[in-house]
Amino acid sequence: MAEDRSFIELLRDQIRHGLTAAQQYLAAAVYFDAERLPELAAQTYARSAEHRGHAMRMVQYLLDRDVAVTIGGLDELRSEFDSPRAAIAFLLDRERTATAQISALAGAAREAEDFLGEQFVQWFLKEQVADVAEMSTLLTVLDRQDNLFDVEEFIRRELAGAVPVDNTAPKMAGTGQLQ
Repeated sequence: MAEDRSFIELLRDQIRHGLTAAQQYLAAAVYFDAERLPELAAQTYARSAEHRGHAMRMVQYLLDRDVAVTIGGLDELRSEFDSPRAAIAFLLDRERTATAQISALAGAAREAEDFLGEQFVQWFLKEQVADVAEMSTLLTVLDRQDNLFDVEEFIRRELAGAVPVDNTAPKMAGTGQLQ
């Protein structure tokens, strides 16, 4: 049971990390808005909502397993950046950290033989691959372009648009829908 608690504790920590990530993306979005970069802002506003959703999925999982959930404070945020490239590089680093955290969560579930927890975490691992890839792409494009207008155009052309519905996503707390 002690090993199970370590998985649960890591999951509780990940809720805080997810909510912090949501606020960090919000801070970056406001920075991009202030810099008059609407496409970068839109991408990061969307990421903020996505990360909040991830945290709320974890909350729902704990509620479904009859495990106590407490929402506490956030980790430290950064709201000022030297450049748009610095902001994206910072966010990419945060995504890589999140990937390591989710991987540790999966490892803890496996070690505890918590097969329900391990299965639950798999969706987040898949999400992290996509998140790191998208932020890596943005950083590469920023490094290739001298003109931020071209970066904005790339985002509008290649990254913006409707996000397909993922029917495999775990249920999110607060949606009011029984699944």
